[in-house]
Amino acid sequence: MGATVTVQEFVALLANKSATVCDVRREADFQADPRTIGGAEWRNPENVDAWAAQLPGDKPVAIYCVRGGSVSKSVQAALTARGFDVQYLEGGLAAWDAAHS
Repeated sequence: MGATVTVQEFVALLANKSATVCDVRREADFQADPRTIGGAEWRNPENVDAWAAQLPGDKPVAIYCVRGGSVSKSVQAALTARGFDVQYLEGGLAAWDAAHS
């Protein structure tokens, strides 16, 4: 799998439950808008070291942040270094909202 997925590919991951989905927006962004995509669990990107071990290692991880930029990239790098297959949503929650409005 590539480093990023489109909104359509993300929808497919949600539909067939083939990935663990994590919302990795910064805490302030999540507090300002606490909704998540497809039941994703919010994970504080600043504490990735603490929660990475809780993720199941037998399936890929799909993550998203506000715009699919530096936060997603840093969390992806941290999880990839731990052996996870990680993809992030291109354009983040903003792209998701634009596609579903």
